[in-house]
Amino acid sequence: MWWSLAALVGLYYLLRWYRERQVVSHLQDKYVFITGCDSGFGNLLARQLDLRGLRVLAACLTEKGAQQLRSQTSDRLDTVILDVTKTESILAATQWVEEHVGDRGLWGLVNNAGIFHPHCCSEWLKIEAYVDVFKVNLTGLIEVTLSMLPLLRRARGRIVNVSSILGRLAFFGGAYCSSKYGVEAFSDTLRRELRHFGVKISIVEPGYFRTGMTHVAWCLERLKQAWEEVPTHIKEAYGQKFFDAHHNGVKQGLLKCSTNLNLVTDCMEHALTSVHPRTRYSAGWDSQFFFIPLSYLPTSLADYILTRSWPKPAQAV
Repeated sequence: MWWSLAALVGLYYLLRWYRERQVVSHLQDKYVFITGCDSGFGNLLARQLDLRGLRVLAACLTEKGAQQLRSQTSDRLDTVILDVTKTESILAATQWVEEHVGDRGLWGLVNNAGIFHPHCCSEWLKIEAYVDVFKVNLTGLIEVTLSMLPLLRRARGRIVNVSSILGRLAFFGGAYCSSKYGVEAFSDTLRRELRHFGVKISIVEPGYFRTGMTHVAWCLERLKQAWEEVPTHIKEAYGQKFFDAHHNGVKQGLLKCSTNLNLVTDCMEHALTSVHPRTRYSAGWDSQFFFIPLSYLPTSLADYILTRSWPKPAQAV
């Protein structure tokens, strides 16, 4: 009985491995538009796809980031300045992309641009922090996608949306988690709506990686600033000891972030180049072997595992 089950599981993974190895033809003729290419995952993916021979259209927030990327890549790669929070910038970028791709359409859209608020409790954040995160991580992603959809339908292309493991299991950073849950929902909805147009949508869910958003000194400084701006009654509820312990916990967590960004960009590349891309990619060992399994546990058990080592607030009951 057990041998038969093991054989079936092994056969399933063997067949999946074979299907996923099949590569789309004529990649050198495919255009891929990537947001957030100044640094991090977007920057690495742009260089990675350029080496693969694809025609990369890289969107950067700053001219400095665009110049640095162009200096590291071939003449095939081109850049444009894009602020995903501004409609006029998105429309201008869409027109620029259409001029490049012409009748062949856009093969790939990678929504990678994102920001993170200070690594603190949800109650410590001002409502402006929530709005800023949603503008980039969710509303901007949606507006870019909707603007590019006619070009993607024309090519029967791919959309790759960068979510997070915090979009599957929310336990830290209320604004960020909420925005990534929104990315998951939008992606699932759009995938089902567009399946008859031949457009395939994949979600990439990275664990903890060392990028600009997780730079230790910068993150800790923002955390301290957020605590200093918290109203007195909230500070009294949590207490200085809670903050000190939380600060140390955040520091230790940031120091453990993986530096191998290829674990994420390889997932993105596969979603763009495989004949049979996955619906979801869990990127990183922590994502695959801790957070994803944890998300399937009963909620009460997951709550206990996630919060058992958290410090207690001063006014805890």
